[in-house]
Amino acid sequence: MKPLSIQLYTCRNVIADRGLPAVLKEISDIGYRGVEGGAGNGLSEAEFRSIVEDLGMVVSSTWGDVGTVEGAEKLVESCHALGTTYAAGGFWVEAFETRESIEKTAVTLNETLPILSNAGITFGLHNHWMEFECRDGVLVMDHLVRLVPNLKLELDIYWSSNFMANKPEEMVARYADRVALMHVKDGPQIKGEPMTAVGHGTVDVRACIEAANPAWLVVELDEYDGDMMDAVRDSHAYLTGNGLAAGK
Repeated sequence: MKPLSIQLYTCRNVIADRGLPAVLKEISDIGYRGVEGGAGNGLSEAEFRSIVEDLGMVVSSTWGDVGTVEGAEKLVESCHALGTTYAAGGFWVEAFETRESIEKTAVTLNETLPILSNAGITFGLHNHWMEFECRDGVLVMDHLVRLVPNLKLELDIYWSSNFMANKPEEMVARYADRVALMHVKDGPQIKGEPMTAVGHGTVDVRACIEAANPAWLVVELDEYDGDMMDAVRDSHAYLTGNGLAAGK
């Protein structure tokens, strides 16, 4: 079983209300082994790392900009400060709207990704739904992996569905050898609808996890209709209780 982490974006509203240290403690108490995040909320990277490690967790991965050389260099520094060798980041709709914009994004990635790999950092491109739309009858992601041969992914299983246009487990299998990290996310696969706790939606989570070999499984919910920490707790219970991920 792969270790279980959580993307702190999931808890952003709870953090705003209760503070990051309190939320990190609750995440640790639930039993997560890592968090995907970094500095912010009044904490430096060193302070953030210290709190996480004192709670018996690690920084599984962090997030940053690979749209510029300067952003990639800063991301390397952040990874070193946080004690992680994994990073993720992504682009938005306009980066994938046309074949020309995809090619431009690929040129950028081919320039910035070696900065991370040469520093011992594995970077995974985080997808949304648009990378799993088609351009000229071909998935955007297929264009990308052709143009960026060394591209690794932080594959978000929920968004890879593109609202039921694809089966997430098939998308994971298609790019299995590139999946460095996996965002484990569940829900109705309906545009505009909030997510559910993992295991409570329509995604075949088990099939997705079994289709690849990521270093970390990372729970993420963008939106949830209810108490977000209940979803965080229920997601952990489902994944660890069904032998799909390893908690603390």
